[in-house]
Amino acid sequence: MQLELKQTPLYQIHKELGAKMVPFGGWDMPVQYTGIIQEHSATRTHAGLFDVSHMGEIFITGSEADILSLLEKTTCNQISSMYDGQVQYNAVLNENGGLVDDITVYRFSSTKYMICSNASNYPAVAAHLQKYVSGNCKVEDVSKDWHQIALQGPNANQILENYLGKDLKGLLYYHFIELELNGETIILSRTGYTGEDGFEIYTSHSLGLKLWNELLVQGKDLGLVPVGLGARDTLRLEAKYPLYGHELNAEWSPVESGIGFIVKEKNPPYFAYDRIQKDKKENPKKKVVGIILQEPGVLRENFPVFSSDGKEIGKTTSGTHSPTRKESLGLAMLDFEFTKNQTEVFVEIRGQKKKAKVETGAFIKGSVRNQK
Repeated sequence: MQLELKQTPLYQIHKELGAKMVPFGGWDMPVQYTGIIQEHSATRTHAGLFDVSHMGEIFITGSEADILSLLEKTTCNQISSMYDGQVQYNAVLNENGGLVDDITVYRFSSTKYMICSNASNYPAVAAHLQKYVSGNCKVEDVSKDWHQIALQGPNANQILENYLGKDLKGLLYYHFIELELNGETIILSRTGYTGEDGFEIYTSHSLGLKLWNELLVQGKDLGLVPVGLGARDTLRLEAKYPLYGHELNAEWSPVESGIGFIVKEKNPPYFAYDRIQKDKKENPKKKVVGIILQEPGVLRENFPVFSSDGKEIGKTTSGTHSPTRKESLGLAMLDFEFTKNQTEVFVEIRGQKKKAKVETGAFIKGSVRNQK
């Protein structure tokens, strides 16, 4: 029996805008409005507006010591090094060192944090954290109360400054502020999933709908368009951002998944500490890396990858034709000895082995890189 898909508060507006809707993580979401390539290019050159209100918001409150005890045990990045107004990329670990989800952590104060989690995973993240909570610490899944949209692209800052009448240049990459808008306190963070500069905006449902409509009008002359999941995927792939269920899962460690840069040494340790630290210090047996196809074809997920002598060495985890680079690129989980930059590999596409090369550097240089 097929479960009924959930709808975001913007569902009817998407239909009115002519969006093609598809199932995603249990939600009925827009995959495109006018076309994936057009929406992708608009975000790279001007600006795109994304409905991400299917994402989850989880608040952790209580005493500083008990919050840190919970979060340091269950995540691999260093929570105690965070300061007020900072956003941190992190991952929630299961007991075996695999991932429950990759997340962003918002620190409001030493006694209040928020986690933003993926649409299909936030119930599992909340349940996992609640399982290990102790003392004066409270974990609340408040996703149903929050609305989230993302404004991304080189013109995002100017569009939002014009709308708010507020200078936002002082809001640094991976930082956030709270501000008053229409009688409520909203959360505005300079974060995103495209490789471009931009913002994620957390509000009530009613204000989220108002913001969506008014930003599209405000930003029209600066090239702002609504963007669906299709371009969201091509944008994140060009930026080499992982996606749960593709590069991230319950079995692979953060290092194997290609996000080892967030793995820190901690005392007391987090789950599967020895396994994860061994992966980082001695290199894992396999790892996710970027690959670029050198022959005609398009990379997709689950294509077998071979070495030059015909040995199967892994599989693609994601792939697309890059609208920016005009070539096919993707991510692949490969045996570690084949993960060095520019290593020649072969991807089997429809029974034919196509030449490709490993790319450990950036696929694109988005405007967000100027914020770091």
